[in-house]
Amino acid sequence: MKIRLCLALLFCAAPVFAQGPAAPSGANYKEASMEARFQIDLKAPDDVIKSYLPAGFTSMVATQGPAKDCNVRLIFIDRITVNGPDGKPVGSGNSRVVYLVAPVKDASGTSAQLVLGGLTDEAADAPGPFGNYLTATTHEMKRTTSTDAGGHVIDTQDWVFKAASGEHLEMHIRYERGAGNRSGRTQDVKFYSAKTPYAEVSHQEQVLEILRNTTTNPPDKVKSFSLKIGGGSFAKFATSAEKPLSWDNIVWLNRQITTP
Repeated sequence: MKIRLCLALLFCAAPVFAQGPAAPSGANYKEASMEARFQIDLKAPDDVIKSYLPAGFTSMVATQGPAKDCNVRLIFIDRITVNGPDGKPVGSGNSRVVYLVAPVKDASGTSAQLVLGGLTDEAADAPGPFGNYLTATTHEMKRTTSTDAGGHVIDTQDWVFKAASGEHLEMHIRYERGAGNRSGRTQDVKFYSAKTPYAEVSHQEQVLEILRNTTTNPPDKVKSFSLKIGGGSFAKFATSAEKPLSWDNIVWLNRQITTP
């Protein structure tokens, strides 16, 4: 009965979230999306990240806090709803994508995210505006929620994405879901492409729960975990999967995309 009530409240609230934070005045509004994400912080060889940096960009690596030593993130995204400025679905209206992004400073010294590449289950989204998405010819995603004997909520996520050219991103995780922290305000995060001059701004808010972190050492809620990165252009990141730095469950992320 409690589960049914929670689901009912969630679905009732969803339309409010789907509207997205207000876009900056005068911005070129592209789309809005409501997403569930799982983020893995990683440490790749510095030379690998450097090879992707556009002229004037530098890698931005935190020296303390939960993101300490992270120079690339692998993010699994369930784009639950995707809507255009007119409120109508964009493409199929939902999709799943897995991508690698690096925290950087752009040529002006502003903090940003650099999209290195990704796999998408929506063929129309490849190569996409960032110019470096590949179509996942194999794309499997499953999420489950259950309650154990002690009354704890246990979630599992299983992702297997593969491209015809060999790129392979795979994660299997089982964890105890607790209470996440909601960002106190909406944030503007600028995303650049590592391949083209394209840039966009994500005006977003989210709820995040850190399940495991090697620096801050919160209560460890990860029950089982495996991660694989490799093949084709992703082979250079394979060793990064051996020692993750942070396991972050982004329960929901609500955003609007604009172009500068």
